Amino acid sequence: MRLLDDIDYELIKENPKIFVGYSDITALLMAILKKTGLITFHGPMVRGLATKNQGNWKSLLHTISSGEPLKLSFQEGTTVVAGKADGKLVGGNLSMLCHLVGTPYLPSLDGCILFVEEKGEALYRLDRMLNHLRLSGQLTGLSGLLAGGFEECPDMSAIKDLLVDILSDLNIPLATGLPVGHGLKNLALPLGLPAKLDADSKTLSLTETAVT
Repeated sequence: MRLLDDIDYELIKENPKIFVGYSDITALLMAILKKTGLITFHGPMVRGLATKNQGNWKSLLHTISSGEPLKLSFQEGTTVVAGKADGKLVGGNLSMLCHLVGTPYLPSLDGCILFVEEKGEALYRLDRMLNHLRLSGQLTGLSGLLAGGFEECPDMSAIKDLLVDILSDLNIPLATGLPVGHGLKNLALPLGLPAKLDADSKTLSLTETAVT
């Protein structure tokens, strides 16, 4: 986050590049999206491509080079609140998103489909972070919410209960199991593009291609 004030966002806007990362890189993905309007990509980094699921590499190549809209199915996940949602796709690491609240670098989440992932956090800390987003008003206008991987965190059943307790009053589609994050599967997602979430069939579809 200490980089954010020193970046020349106009220079980035005038010279667009493919920018990919996850975890702490969420801060840069969100800041570039907010300040330039350019699509950024939540996905695997070079180090992980050599050691993790090669499907991540194929997903990244397809996302940044194919002219076909993207559709992800997460059948191993759980429908927490049924329904369908439309909105721009944004998200990333939960703690980084929380830290961006109150700064000029968090895009508006109104009307968006938000996804979150995390690693190595106790349940009470996840509780605190989700409540922070809720109390700050950032979740009020969401269209839908997806939970990705929560590696080295409590069992997903406990996280599901937490999501229900904190977020169910938003009355938006909510599902778990999106294959992104610190785990074996970290499929690439373009941030800032229109998307459709079907929590019933557990699918996420991008209605536009990231390739222009």
